[in-house]
Amino acid sequence: MQRRRFLQTMAAVTAPAWALAQENARPTRGQERPNLVFVFADQWRAQATGYGGDSNLRTPHLDELAAESIDFRNAVASCPVCSPYRGSLLTGMYPDQHGVFVNDVHLRDEFPSIGDQLQEAGYFTGWIGKWHVNGRGRSAFIPPEERQGFQLWMTMECTHDYNNSWYYKDTPEKLKWEGYDAFAQTRAATRFIAEYQEDKPFALFLSWGPPHNPYNTAPAEYRRQFEAAELVLRGNVPADHEAAARLDLADYYAHCAALDACLGEIMQALRAAGLEENTVLVFTSDHGDMLESQGEQRKQRPWDESIRVPFLLRWPGRFGRSARTIEAPLGTPDLMPTLLELCHASVPDSVQGQSLVPWLEGAAPEDRGALIACYTPFGEWTRAKGGREYRGIRTRRYSYVCDLNGPWLLYDNDADPFQLKNLCGAAGQTDAQTRLDMDLKTLLRELGDEFLPGDEYLRRWGYKVDATGTVPYKA
Repeated sequence: MQRRRFLQTMAAVTAPAWALAQENARPTRGQERPNLVFVFADQWRAQATGYGGDSNLRTPHLDELAAESIDFRNAVASCPVCSPYRGSLLTGMYPDQHGVFVNDVHLRDEFPSIGDQLQEAGYFTGWIGKWHVNGRGRSAFIPPEERQGFQLWMTMECTHDYNNSWYYKDTPEKLKWEGYDAFAQTRAATRFIAEYQEDKPFALFLSWGPPHNPYNTAPAEYRRQFEAAELVLRGNVPADHEAAARLDLADYYAHCAALDACLGEIMQALRAAGLEENTVLVFTSDHGDMLESQGEQRKQRPWDESIRVPFLLRWPGRFGRSARTIEAPLGTPDLMPTLLELCHASVPDSVQGQSLVPWLEGAAPEDRGALIACYTPFGEWTRAKGGREYRGIRTRRYSYVCDLNGPWLLYDNDADPFQLKNLCGAAGQTDAQTRLDMDLKTLLRELGDEFLPGDEYLRRWGYKVDATGTVPYKA
């Protein structure tokens, strides 16, 4: 795509299941390439980490990883909701281009995916956990031709019943994860790492469902660690929302603590298998969670608790083990080209994101912003609840957002990290707002984003929605 070209001038895994898939994949020789382990949670906001400064939460394994990683401090979910993020992760495109701008619709198979490209480059590919881009029903079997290039498959389209969770492998037989599904999925991933035959690199994606609500479903031993009355709330939780915030946060943190333990198992598995040095290990999330900040809940909203996600990348064999922070924003479509370049795989022309490998290698990041967008409000953020279409730009310092009527939000995140003072139209902010508005319009023009009413996108893609703006799905 034009923007990419422009920016570039800047249960258990059995051995036979994946061994057979390896035999069918095209082998390559030449320059050694890293393994890739991409671990991501659902709805884990950037603010909820020990290394990021949340005094309520102990995340020793995340903190250990952060001490050896490149930390993108301002990573954002470009469209902060489940399916649109996954569509952009897989294709490197923005949701108005790949079509998954609402949940529970099908990601078209014609777009080259990260799984396709990695497999073409000689990688064995695997996906464990939540998928949520097939759109044929949340519990439907997904056949191999609709798996976007992933060979190892232990996956369900979508469930949030974390203690009664099912998945499919290569047949329509439903299989059940034992206990808390993130624990079982992590065990499957660690067994894969331990048993993998190293005749070619692998790329494994591990997609957890928590800490997405329902929050009160975390294992009891982790729920006991958090007392709602003792939590320190963010400074933008209104007084009349504090009680609800405490109840949800106590259980939300319990999920986060459980997943931190899972991450520790992944790190130990790579260490024990001797793969740590030559493995790109990523930890991130698909979007955040308001958790009563600004008096709001869940995702889709343009505030930092919704859009900002943790993003750690470690590759000791290439980037060493020293902690480093990159303040420039990273957007979701940047993930695919960055990972493909790290893995010496080709980047399709359809990709709109930017490879950030030069930044990883130490080049000074560009002073640019990342797009944030809601193409049509739906589900938990209906128009009746204040939902609206928006386009915005998140820079290192500022958040600037327009709705269909014009400028809506402007925050100086250095001076106002809790985004309490909307500076749109404020005295003394004319220059900053004018510059950000020009940058946003330039970005939309480069991306071919027309910023239309949501109903027009629904019409163009042929999606039928219910009264909440949601595409109906089968449970």
